Amino acid sequence: MKDNQAKYPQLRFKGFTDPWEQRKTKELCDISTGKGNTQDKVEDGKYPFYVRSATIERSNEYLYDQEAVLTVGDGVGTGKVFHYVNGKYNLHQRVYRMFNFNHGVSAKYFYHYFSKNFYRRVMLMTAKTSVDSVRMEMIADMKIKFPSPAEQETIVSVLDGVDDLISLHQRKLAKLKELKQGYLQKLFPKNGAKVPELRFAGFADAWEERKLSDLFIKGGSGGTPKSTNKAFYDGDIPFLGISDITKSNGFINNTEKHISSDGLNSSAAWIVSKGAISLAMYASVGKLAILNIDAATSQAFYNMIFDDYDLRDLVYQRLNKANELSEWNKLISTGTQSNLNADKVKNFQMYLPKNHDEIKLISTFFKQIDNTIVLHQRKLEKLQELKKGYLQKMFC
Repeated sequence: MKDNQAKYPQLRFKGFTDPWEQRKTKELCDISTGKGNTQDKVEDGKYPFYVRSATIERSNEYLYDQEAVLTVGDGVGTGKVFHYVNGKYNLHQRVYRMFNFNHGVSAKYFYHYFSKNFYRRVMLMTAKTSVDSVRMEMIADMKIKFPSPAEQETIVSVLDGVDDLISLHQRKLAKLKELKQGYLQKLFPKNGAKVPELRFAGFADAWEERKLSDLFIKGGSGGTPKSTNKAFYDGDIPFLGISDITKSNGFINNTEKHISSDGLNSSAAWIVSKGAISLAMYASVGKLAILNIDAATSQAFYNMIFDDYDLRDLVYQRLNKANELSEWNKLISTGTQSNLNADKVKNFQMYLPKNHDEIKLISTFFKQIDNTIVLHQRKLEKLQELKKGYLQKMFC
């Protein structure tokens, strides 16, 4: 029964009923390798070749003119360089292998096939060796399950379509983030100026310099319960860590870790209320997010609670600008790791409008951009999940 199930994928397109075949990679393709030294570069070449950084250079040596899958191995890297290439290209470095499929399996099909659980496959391959790399023979001996060329073409067409949508949303997301960065530069005064380059109609007054500590009603860093006491980490109190803030889109809706009431009371941690700004002082210095939940934080964060959300949102955007322009660098203490301290955060100076209506307009403007960014990020994530589901169901 299991052998029979292995010959058919969970999801199949109408019109295809034949069982799938299984053969080793090396039986289905020609494997070629670069012949140049990994540091060689050929000037004034005509066609692109690949270097270890995965950037494309120009060369006219070792020319290929077909579709193939490019991998890296033999002691260099961890096998994470994995590309589908099509057209005229060169293979100039010994660390690369080209898998040119021409015996019943297309390179594009193999690319999608190997993309399914790619990192898991790499882990399984490298676990069998004493080095953290994927050697050519590992992929060459890997067993591939495949259907007829017509069914391969259908699978590739669907997955390529999803990839195109993913790329489209990635480009839109990048453009939105670039647009926001432009507005951050223009809607806040540049260094030495008291007015921004771009303003909403009806406002002409100079902005005033304010100290960050004068803008929030409560602030403070957090604390960390003793990590060796497991009972401190079996509760239901969200506990903000650096990893949470680095992977956030500016808003914290959940955390990886949770602590207990005993853990909270055993440390300097406190419950920071929903709506506060948390700013990283260690590791990802300057990275910040707004809490959408009540949460405790480690001492790596300075937390700020506001009673005016319009003002909070404007301060949040101004601190985003400070992060993007590395304004914190001049305040960072040097030591075993770069970090800020609470006093430096509290004494941070910024120019803000005197008129609350102008504060609200700017805050609302940026909130609309942020909401659009989040919307596109969610669409992108859904598409990525859709592709992941297809990869699991379309292949045996």
